[in-house]
Amino acid sequence: MADDTHPEIAPQQVELEPLQNQLNLWHQRVLATLEVVLCSSLPTQLLIAGILSALGMSARAEDGQLSLAFVLVLSLADSVLLVALMVALARAHGDSAWLLWRGRRQLPGEIRLGLLLVPVAVLTVGVLVGSIRQFAPWLHNVPDNPLENLATGGPAAAALFGIVAIVAGGIREELQRAFLLQRFERHLGGATVGVVVLSVAFGLGHQVQGWDAAIATGALGAFWAVVYLRRRSSIAPIVSHAGFNSIEVFRVAIGGG
Repeated sequence: MADDTHPEIAPQQVELEPLQNQLNLWHQRVLATLEVVLCSSLPTQLLIAGILSALGMSARAEDGQLSLAFVLVLSLADSVLLVALMVALARAHGDSAWLLWRGRRQLPGEIRLGLLLVPVAVLTVGVLVGSIRQFAPWLHNVPDNPLENLATGGPAAAALFGIVAIVAGGIREELQRAFLLQRFERHLGGATVGVVVLSVAFGLGHQVQGWDAAIATGALGAFWAVVYLRRRSSIAPIVSHAGFNSIEVFRVAIGGG
């Protein structure tokens, strides 16, 4: 009598681990992209500008120029909000914002390096802007820089705008750059992609000053990004950026705009 029984076939096991890993990867990329956008200053500045407008503070002075008071409050409030946001996000990922920004190098050495990089930044911008105006003068499309005008209202105005340039420029932008670079390094294509994308965005963020200024600013952004990646500390970029901005404010304030 034939044996009609069949050997029991084990059900095929579906390998879910690669799929789960892929989903986790995309989840991390989406989350990193959202964090980059959130910490780009655009959402926070729009929020703060809306609040200031609702409180009756105008972005324009009576002469139609940018209001120094508005720029001062907006920039400082955005700096505080953005740093707090980056610290909170870093902690949510189990990271140390202090270590990300301070690094492990000796503080005096990083400060000295930052000071040495100030003339490098000044020379780089001078050569680049001079070359652009010589060979591509159409890129100098904003003859009257609206931000530089904020430093021409006397010593008090120059000092207040200097605070904006140091805090919102030298400090906040370099902390922001390090935080965003970390997102690109981990989930969005690597450090090189981060340097390119952030530098282009940094330049475009200054387009109100003209295309020549935007190109020069983008180049400076790449320069400070590379310094951060080499040093793994924001100290030298902060000192260099703050020093560069201070020189620019002083130059404009004494009539060198």
